[in-house]
Amino acid sequence: MSDNDGKKTLGVRPGNVKQSFSHGRTKNVVVETKRKRVVVPKPGAAKPSGAGGGAGGNPSRRPAGISDAEMERRLKAVRAAKANEAAEAEKRKAEEAEREAARKARREEIEAKEREEREREERAKAKAEDDARKVKEAAEAKKRADVEARAAKSAPKPTPADAEAAARAAPKPSSAPRKTERETRQPKGNKGGRDDNRRSGKLTLNQALSGGEGGRQRSMAAMKRKQERARRQAMGDAVEREKVIRDVQVPEAIVVSELANRMAERVADVVKSLMKMGMMLTQNQSIDADTAELVIEEFGHKIVRVSDADVEDVIDTVEDKDEDLQGRPPVITIMGHVDHGKTSLLDAIRKAKVVAGEAGGITQHIGAYQVKTDGGAVLSFLDTPGHAAFTSMRARGAQVTDIVVLVVAADDSVMPQTIEAINHAKAAGVPMIVAINKCDRPAADPMKVRTELLQHEVIVEQLSGDVQDIEVSAHTGQGLDALLEAIALQAEILELKANPERAASGAVIEAQLDVGRGPVATVLVQNGTLKKGDIFVVGEQWGKVRALIDDKGSRVDEAGPSVPVEVLGLNGTPEAGDVLNVVEAEAQAREIAEYRAHAAKEKRAAAGAATTLEQLMAQAKENENMSELPILVKADVQGSAEAIVQAMEKIGNDEVRVRVLHHGVGAITESDIGLAEASGAPVMGFNVRANASARNSANQKGVEIRYYSVIYDLVDDVKAAASGLLSAEIREKFIGYAQIKDVFKVTGVGRVAGCLVTEGVARRSAGVRLLRDNVVIHEGTLKTLKRFKDEVKEVISGQECGMAFEAYDDIRAGDVIEIFEREEIERNLD
Repeated sequence: MSDNDGKKTLGVRPGNVKQSFSHGRTKNVVVETKRKRVVVPKPGAAKPSGAGGGAGGNPSRRPAGISDAEMERRLKAVRAAKANEAAEAEKRKAEEAEREAARKARREEIEAKEREEREREERAKAKAEDDARKVKEAAEAKKRADVEARAAKSAPKPTPADAEAAARAAPKPSSAPRKTERETRQPKGNKGGRDDNRRSGKLTLNQALSGGEGGRQRSMAAMKRKQERARRQAMGDAVEREKVIRDVQVPEAIVVSELANRMAERVADVVKSLMKMGMMLTQNQSIDADTAELVIEEFGHKIVRVSDADVEDVIDTVEDKDEDLQGRPPVITIMGHVDHGKTSLLDAIRKAKVVAGEAGGITQHIGAYQVKTDGGAVLSFLDTPGHAAFTSMRARGAQVTDIVVLVVAADDSVMPQTIEAINHAKAAGVPMIVAINKCDRPAADPMKVRTELLQHEVIVEQLSGDVQDIEVSAHTGQGLDALLEAIALQAEILELKANPERAASGAVIEAQLDVGRGPVATVLVQNGTLKKGDIFVVGEQWGKVRALIDDKGSRVDEAGPSVPVEVLGLNGTPEAGDVLNVVEAEAQAREIAEYRAHAAKEKRAAAGAATTLEQLMAQAKENENMSELPILVKADVQGSAEAIVQAMEKIGNDEVRVRVLHHGVGAITESDIGLAEASGAPVMGFNVRANASARNSANQKGVEIRYYSVIYDLVDDVKAAASGLLSAEIREKFIGYAQIKDVFKVTGVGRVAGCLVTEGVARRSAGVRLLRDNVVIHEGTLKTLKRFKDEVKEVISGQECGMAFEAYDDIRAGDVIEIFEREEIERNLD
């Protein structure tokens, strides 16, 4: 189309479009559409060079808006990219060819080595066969010679005519060379002249992946067995080896594979034997001793039955010979009442400060130290705590000691723990030396101590007895030399000896879980010499001595009798008082520890379980009205944990008791917090702290953690908490009496008693009892208390009032009303 000037326009074509609006409204709109512009090339335009019939030379195939120069640049870029790709392809092909050549050379080298190895093995095998053949031929020749010699002796001598006839009958010798036995012997089915069953050199990777030329090949062990059989046959040794009959030790239950090992039989044969008996078992399953006996008899062995407890027989319990015994230092235990100066006395002896390291100046643990006197005598001291909670620790100290030094303060005399120490010493059967301490104080009275000891059958030398008594002062050093002389004299009388050359044994004085070193046990060696690297079993734990540390903190390589050392290398924390024994093998130690742990677990389960229905019912009835305070205890050492648990067991009465859910050694962990949350128990930490995860878990779960460093505070707090579980004591307090003068019937209230308060006061909130002829016929509460027509709270003595009982109408004139109040009194555990 064209405009008014006659020029052509872009070609606008009108069109209609329908628009839609909201609420169903529509509208037709006229729009104009432009036609697509077509670019026509100018006549005589030059074609780009090298374009040919491509997009650059053919304008109709070229994209719109691209010039000839741009098109030429693009074509050059495409050609350059194709050239680069071709060059890269050639380079990759050359590299691949080089790698293939290297692989081929390597493969040829490996094959050459394999051929060389194979040829060397074949030569060695051929040489062995030749040697065997020569030996066999020599044996046969000797055998033939012996036979001919015997025949020649027994046969008549030949005549000349017989010799001439034998010569004529003999065949003529052949001129062909005689073949050897190896050349004439041809393997059956071997056409190539080489034994296909023979193992050809080492097993290569290619052979393993491809399965070899002949498929599956025999193992090297099978080939060796085959060669051994061939050698035996060549040597004429065809006799089978005699079967070895063994004594097989069988416990109450044994694993099938272990039974096969003890019989030195193949596991597959044992399993096959069990299958013949109708038992489908694998090598990892257990069988009882009776079944094991049938299997052992089938294989021709002898059974030796042992029980589980026999595992401890490996511990050396032989008696020492007199010529092997040597003198050893005495072990002295310091005992006495709390705060009588035991540790201070030991400090004065060993010139060290130990009291400063104990919380509150109280010894919480058993310390073991060695002291060398001026006279050259070596003494081993055990310092036991004096608090009543550590009774068991003192008892363990008395069990391993040779001499007990009883420390009694001169100004305090004999106290309860002093008496306990005397009893422990007498029970252990060890001699006693009385050290009367604090003699430098003004209130000191040593003679009072001596006389009070008479009440407990301790007669000192000054009172014509046989117990040595020394007056000492840890503060001034008075009498320390005399005390050491008395100890040395007593040790000389005892003639203490031990064998340092035997396997070591000793007692655990203390055990703890150290963060950096793991489980650590303070051990007092009693027999033998404990060395670094020894394998030992102690209680339910076992280990290997990784390090030995003496009382001065120095590492030592060995510890002899009466030497206290810290032992590192345990797999767990033992109990204080356990016995340490050195064994030969790690397997023995593990087996003994597992047996002891299993036996202890069964013992605890049996002790805590009721065996009969009557016992169960009795326990349920007993615990029905009893309140429990559950707690968790974590301590730094085993002895402290045991002492705390024993102290907790003594807290309580028939109504409330403390229950220790768990006690252990080491830091408070997240598992402890989980147990405490499940049981609603607080966690008591004694000289330990909770780690970061345990603290966060306790904050989230609302578990209370309490830290203590003195056992007094822990016991007092638990006792106070347990006292809170006691039901308060209800006491009645009589506040008045009233006498019923008359009974009235009031509408809406019921029967109302007209009363006269004869004594005390009548209160509406108080409890009342109705007495008739001094017999209680009703106890309850007042429904109303009126003075005239008004409701009042109380009525004093001498006044009249009206009373009505709650839900009770049987009141009569002349009855007496007793008025009382109830008050609750808090109770405490003594």
